[in-house]
Amino acid sequence: MAAEQVRASHILIKHEGSRRKASWKDPEGRVISATTRDAAVRQLLALREDIVSGKARFQDVAARYSDCSSAKRGGDLGRFGRGQMQKPFEEATYGLKVGELSDVVDTDSGVHIILRTG
Repeated sequence: MAAEQVRASHILIKHEGSRRKASWKDPEGRVISATTRDAAVRQLLALREDIVSGKARFQDVAARYSDCSSAKRGGDLGRFGRGQMQKPFEEATYGLKVGELSDVVDTDSGVHIILRTG
């Protein structure tokens, strides 16, 4: 049902523990394979701070830094329902209010910050 769907954008930073160590920015996975989870979290927290402080817009940061192909849409994942995303991502998204930005969320894909948009 549409009422049970949410809409979100995210920024994904992949690291050596990510299930797929390649992205549109790093097709060979060289940088991702050399990035620790801690380094990915540090980068993501710095990006989050830039967004929260107003230094940067979420969409612009996602377009430049996210390892997800949704970067070309400013991080927009569109609408989704329960069971369509990895569980930690789903739980974090459903736990946010519209317009709210998550803390760091860990999934098999990497580390994310999520902006609930609908």
